[in-house]
Amino acid sequence: MPLVRYRLSFSAVHLLLLAVPLCHGLVPEPSREVDVAIIGAGLSGLSTAKQLAAANKSFAILEARDRVGGRVLNVNPPGKSAQELGAAYVGPTQNRVLALADELGLPTYKTYTSGNSTFYRNGTARHYQDSLGGIPLVGIDSLVELASFMDEINNLASKVDLEAPWNTPNASALDSMTLETYVNSRISTSDARVLLDVAIPAILSTELNEPSLLYSMWCIAAAGNQTGPGTINRLIGVDGGAQDSRVSGGTQLLATLLAEKLGSQNIHLNTPVRRVQLKDSRYLVSSDELTISAQYVVVAMSPPLANRIIFNPLLPAGRDQLNQRMPMGALGKAIVIFPSAWWRSEGLNAAGVSDTGSIRVTYDNSPADGSFGAIMGFIEADEMRKLDAVSEDEAKRQVKQGFSNLFGPRVETATDVLIQRWDLEEFSRGGPSAFMPPAVLTQYGSYLRAPVGRIHFAGTETSLRWIGYMDGAISSGERVAGEILKNW
Repeated sequence: MPLVRYRLSFSAVHLLLLAVPLCHGLVPEPSREVDVAIIGAGLSGLSTAKQLAAANKSFAILEARDRVGGRVLNVNPPGKSAQELGAAYVGPTQNRVLALADELGLPTYKTYTSGNSTFYRNGTARHYQDSLGGIPLVGIDSLVELASFMDEINNLASKVDLEAPWNTPNASALDSMTLETYVNSRISTSDARVLLDVAIPAILSTELNEPSLLYSMWCIAAAGNQTGPGTINRLIGVDGGAQDSRVSGGTQLLATLLAEKLGSQNIHLNTPVRRVQLKDSRYLVSSDELTISAQYVVVAMSPPLANRIIFNPLLPAGRDQLNQRMPMGALGKAIVIFPSAWWRSEGLNAAGVSDTGSIRVTYDNSPADGSFGAIMGFIEADEMRKLDAVSEDEAKRQVKQGFSNLFGPRVETATDVLIQRWDLEEFSRGGPSAFMPPAVLTQYGSYLRAPVGRIHFAGTETSLRWIGYMDGAISSGERVAGEILKNW
């Protein structure tokens, strides 16, 4: 009996000894020393590295996924060229992403818009010539109300302080209400409300009752550059708008080609970072199997995902609160593939708006050479959350029904149905970015871009322009690299 007790006691002590490094936050000895450790190989992290490399600084990128690109993702259907299941569109005033595409030798081509658009409303699909910048033809009362609303919110957005939106006039009042509260005070016609209920999720991947009014105004204000101020018209528009053009070969090439230039030896895939610890004036950035020692750290990921990392010393309480209070938008994409773009011969451009179903906004997604036909549909906010809970087969069934509402029974002839549910991705949990509900931007927004020691924060959420877009991700990486190099 005593022998048994001794054996049990020895085993318990042995387990405690094994656990000591975890309890005390110890990490393995670093396997490599660099100037900057970058957490995340999306466009923001890669763009940070690009600027650092140009300044002859050493870096290591640690990426949780088995690929680079983050929420840019190409998929090749059998025998066909790439389709983007993540970020896809570029347009005027998106200067950084257009510059990167040009630098990498990736031409762009215009989104197909020739022919009639489609509006599915109250069980009927109607075709119309789009002359109103993406707004379906509805009653004159609704059009007047929408025009007035858009003018007013553009005017409000023009007053937002882009660098410090919490300093915007009446910021506290604007941040205390949801976007829906404001819409309810301005919109009374049913058609106008339906169109906003479709447009806002397509922009923010939220319902109207989720983001604050101030945050929504900030995103609108950011949709431009110094010469072209942000407007809601640009966000919803195709020609001259956010959906103006696509990148030949698919947008993930922006990441993969840039990564090739940076060198595979500097990018560690399948390496989710667990801990960032300051030790002897350097940061130890650790995954399960790798530790990098760095003078600076860049966290190039969405705020809520950064909360999975243990920081020692702790991040400021305000920064931690910000991370906790910024949920991800709910986002998915679906693409139906056909041997040809048959709708074009029927006088349609595949741009659609629907008042029901999982697919509410669509665009022609066929390649530039027209070698096959493709229609893309966004799955946004509550509609995405519904599909999060169903099987892949059921999700495809509902998606095909959504496309059929707009384009009829020929949708059943699709040779492939591609679906990407970003909410279910372990290292995304939604998209295209995290957003701010009421009272977050004014109380905690100042922490968004503020370095903590020599830890800097990138990601499209931190951009001054095109928040939630590839352009914003790229410019955020360039900003962070500039911050670091200025302090060298």
